[in-house]
Amino acid sequence: MALPSLLLPGDPAPVFAARTAVNANFRFDTVAGRYIVLCFLGSSVYPAARRALAAAFARPDLFDDTRACFFAVTADPADEAEGRIADRIPGYRIFWDFDRRVASAYRIVPQGAPHEGWVVLDPTLRVLKVTPFRADGSDAAEVLDFLAAQPPVGAHPGFEVPVPIIVMANVFEPELCDRLVALYESHGGEESGFMREVNGRTLPMFDAGHKRRRDHVIEDTALIEELKARFVRRVLPEIAKVHQFAASRMERHIVACYDAEEGGHFRAHRDNTTRGTAHRRFAVSINLNDDFDGGEVSFPEYGPRSFKAPKGGAVVFSCSLLHSVSQVRRGRRYAYLPFLYDEAAARIREQNARFVGPAEGGAAGG
Repeated sequence: MALPSLLLPGDPAPVFAARTAVNANFRFDTVAGRYIVLCFLGSSVYPAARRALAAAFARPDLFDDTRACFFAVTADPADEAEGRIADRIPGYRIFWDFDRRVASAYRIVPQGAPHEGWVVLDPTLRVLKVTPFRADGSDAAEVLDFLAAQPPVGAHPGFEVPVPIIVMANVFEPELCDRLVALYESHGGEESGFMREVNGRTLPMFDAGHKRRRDHVIEDTALIEELKARFVRRVLPEIAKVHQFAASRMERHIVACYDAEEGGHFRAHRDNTTRGTAHRRFAVSINLNDDFDGGEVSFPEYGPRSFKAPKGGAVVFSCSLLHSVSQVRRGRRYAYLPFLYDEAAARIREQNARFVGPAEGGAAGG
């Protein structure tokens, strides 16, 4: 079936990574959870592009990074080299798309003919509106008025959006929760990083601005079997009922600690975006205590609501969902945080294992 020459309302937005002024590999899918305006300039020297930028920059009331944000996409290297355009935080950022990969993904250059303009996306990164530049400049007012008329982020279809997650109580008994917390307290935890793709390899990264958490790896095999038994009895049947997915494997057994004194948090991310994590299917977040403030899990694509499972309760969700953990404001949040997958995903994990860690010889991607 042939694709339409342009994206249409309702289409999923192509996901990409591109360079910005502060990030050499900015993952666009992490900005979900607000309205997005992509403005494909071609070059900022074009009259239509200058009009579009002036109109957008005149509306900081629209672009605040909470309700909406604006991304200009330029294919002209001189825009960067000569400093013609630059980020304006909050709200405005520039993608340097000198090879036109982003423009091509959005079919902005059909059959090689320039076709610059605007693409408006909803908070789940689906297309709302596509408007080409017009000689009379009416495109800018049309797009900005359209954006201003949109409902609140958490109700973008016209009502509050349900979050596609499972929330369960009584997965772990209180006594088991207390044992796991005591295990962490007796051993302490190591700073926990996150995985990122660098030159085709999956490498651990540490950035306290993105994530601050300490983990203790459980090594007691008898305890691990106890934990797995609860999952087999309680969690797996619920996933099978809701998602018709037969999880058969677990990855990692840790007690994690988000500490208010360290500003414990984890900014918006997805759990399966690298070769080394592509096998992950579901994440499970089981709270082991409830005497803390903050530390709630939220899913920006589906609104601002956050979730705090009761002690021993779980939040279960697809690893593809964008999610974050808010900063702990009081006390410590302890959690058990495994990933689940099946036999088909196990084969993917085995195939991708050679891409995890530095390349032989020490140079990533070498």
